[in-house]
Amino acid sequence: MIRALLLSSRPLSWVNTAFPFAAAFLLAVPDPGDGRSIARVALGILFFLVPYNLAMYGINDVFDYESDLRNPRKGGVEGALLDRRLHRATLTAAAVGCVPFVVALVLLGTWPSWIVLAVSMFAVVAYSAPGLRFKERPFLDSLTSSTHFVSPAVYGLALAGATVTPGLVLVLAAFFLWGVASHAFGAVQDVIPDREGGLASVATVIGARSTVRVAFGCYLAAAALLLATGPLGGGWPGALAAVLPLPYALNVAPWLRTTDAASASANRGWRRFLWLNFAVGFLATMLLIAYAVTR
Repeated sequence: MIRALLLSSRPLSWVNTAFPFAAAFLLAVPDPGDGRSIARVALGILFFLVPYNLAMYGINDVFDYESDLRNPRKGGVEGALLDRRLHRATLTAAAVGCVPFVVALVLLGTWPSWIVLAVSMFAVVAYSAPGLRFKERPFLDSLTSSTHFVSPAVYGLALAGATVTPGLVLVLAAFFLWGVASHAFGAVQDVIPDREGGLASVATVIGARSTVRVAFGCYLAAAALLLATGPLGGGWPGALAAVLPLPYALNVAPWLRTTDAASASANRGWRRFLWLNFAVGFLATMLLIAYAVTR
């Protein structure tokens, strides 16, 4: 059961939620070395590292079981194929793992951070849970998925009491477009199994080719928004950060003319995406460190 829960939490993706929170909080908090700040960042990192991901992906694996049976890429790093006997245990573990952290973060936070955390957790549940199932509402599926990854950063900013500036808004908007593009492209590879399983998504509705083009456009738009932060932030580091979405655009470019019948081949691009996150994340980290040292 432990192995299944670990696989269901997608260890390769843990950093995608913990890092945005930590980076946003540490850059925004006035004194990262005081006891209260240390407690906040430590709890937040632990929460967004494992319990948050177990809730997000575990709930999805439970309620997507029927369609996952038809999906050949499930059962590994790209998604667990949970035995029915583990469904109740997975939901229980997700709840038990999250509740103590949420309570502690509420006690250490303020009303703006409470609102952001509530939105973040709602998005986690609403994406897959019966009765809501945002993942089956085309376009809302990509918007909700992006919220999963952007909201930890917004929460870190709220928890630290950050001042909202035009440049910060552009950075978050670019990050959100990156999330929309990434989810949309990820849905392309599942067009056929999703349709066979009776699931709707942005890709099943507008088709593989159009979805890839939407993803490609969103990546380029994210780069443009980051470039625009240059003048607002004195030219640094927004202009350099603008290159970060471009490798993702190049990654999806080979499928700009794909068909629904050939959509499964986009899995090659998706696998590259998983590893591309680490390379781009490293570059983003270097930029953030340089920014923190020179501001």
